[in-house]
Amino acid sequence: MNLKIRLLTYGALLFFSTTIFANDPLPSWNDGNAKQTIIHFVSTTTQQNSKNYVAENKRIAVFDNDGTLWVEHPIYVQFAFALDRIKVLAPEHPEWKSQQPFKAIIENDVNKLAHLNESEIYQIVMITHAGITSDAFNEIVRNWLKTAQHPRFKVAYTKLVYQPMIELMDYLRANGFKTFIVSGGGVEFMRTFTEQSYDVPPWQVIGSTIKLAYQEQKGKHVLMRLPHMEFIDDKSGKPIAIETDIGIRPIAAFGNSDGDYQMLAWTSEGTGPKLAMIVHHTDAQREYKYDRDTMVGKLDKALDAAKTHGWVLINMKEDWKHIWKD
Repeated sequence: MNLKIRLLTYGALLFFSTTIFANDPLPSWNDGNAKQTIIHFVSTTTQQNSKNYVAENKRIAVFDNDGTLWVEHPIYVQFAFALDRIKVLAPEHPEWKSQQPFKAIIENDVNKLAHLNESEIYQIVMITHAGITSDAFNEIVRNWLKTAQHPRFKVAYTKLVYQPMIELMDYLRANGFKTFIVSGGGVEFMRTFTEQSYDVPPWQVIGSTIKLAYQEQKGKHVLMRLPHMEFIDDKSGKPIAIETDIGIRPIAAFGNSDGDYQMLAWTSEGTGPKLAMIVHHTDAQREYKYDRDTMVGKLDKALDAAKTHGWVLINMKEDWKHIWKD
């Protein structure tokens, strides 16, 4: 085979492979309503001759994190971190052996932990997330994520991200969208892994925040984490945070629970083309199956609203060929 023929053959193969990828930007998705809705939305909002064309500077897509981009069962990952952190700190607090809720954590009292009240949860979070500098906290989280394993799947939590959603984010960015994470999780906790896991930089991550104080310690200036919440980025807090931090109403929103209801509603009620989608956990074999009857990631109000508002349900069992990134 001479050089010209080889070059022509290579060019044909390259064109063929590129065309296939372009025709299937979501290879981990089955060819159903959810996938076709996404492709149609992206196509009609990015083609200049389309009546639904949206200028690139207004192509904003927001994503919840827990249960939308990575696993949230049996408990939220950040709360698993808090529980482990209590055990690390326990030797410094012998009084915890007889004090609740710390006693239950140290003894792995599953029944007590399943019925913690809001005050107890707040106490656990403040003790494990405050009283140190932001730099120290970030380092602790990064080290924990390297070693902590999911109790069922026995792998690092950062391996339990949803491949179809990663493809969706890549597809949107390839078509001029800016992707933001808007989650009830702690913003500093998420920023330790979102760039590596989702290719979302820290400045495009919005989450709940703890009060910070600028202090001088031993000749160095630090940001100290105080035991008080600054802002909870959940439910009605999500549209407020989007308006405050982004300043543009999104044209696409993706969630999985009632905590995302207000974000989905606020997005879908804007002018022009809109897309609102809910990841519905329906696969007990490959992941988990839950919606209305769960304490973690409850999907009830938003599930009913999907029918009236035209929000698209992503059926995990039926719509996804593969679930995990790795």
